[in-house]
Amino acid sequence: MTHPLVPQIIDLAAPVATELGLEVVGAVFHTNQRPPVLRIDIRNPQQDTGLEDCERMSRALEPCLDAAEIIPDAYVLEVSSPGISRQLVTDREFISFKGFPVIVTTSPPHDGQPEWNGQLIRRDETNIYLNQKGRVVEIPRSLITRVQLDERR
Repeated sequence: MTHPLVPQIIDLAAPVATELGLEVVGAVFHTNQRPPVLRIDIRNPQQDTGLEDCERMSRALEPCLDAAEIIPDAYVLEVSSPGISRQLVTDREFISFKGFPVIVTTSPPHDGQPEWNGQLIRRDETNIYLNQKGRVVEIPRSLITRVQLDERR
C-alpha cells in the first residue's frame, strides 16, 4: 500500500526533477525503518541515469522537502534509478561504478569459473579488469554474458 504522503512528495519532486532535465519515476516511503527512508526513483530521458543525476536530484530536492515540512520527523532521503542497481551495460556505467563490487558471468566458463566476483577496475575493448583482494583478473569481453553490481557486499 502506498504511503499517504507519497502523492504530495511526487508533486513536490516532479518540478525539481524537470528543472534538472530528469523525470520522477516513483517514490516509496519506508516508515517501518528507523529513521524512515524516502526513496525517489528518477530517470534521465536524454542518457543513461547515473550517480551524478541521483546526487544532483538529492541535493536539489532535500531543501525543498525540508521547507515544505511534509515529513514531520527525521528521515533518510535516497535518490535512485530503477535500473541503476542491477546490470552494467554502457561505458558510462562502467566508469561510474569503478571500484564497486561486481559479479561477472561468463559463458563458457573463464579459467574454469562461470562467475567472477571482485571490485571493478575498468573495461576496455577486449577485457574487463577486476580486483580480487589485490590481484588483477582479466576477463575477455567475448566470454562475458552479464556484469552486475554485487549487492550482497
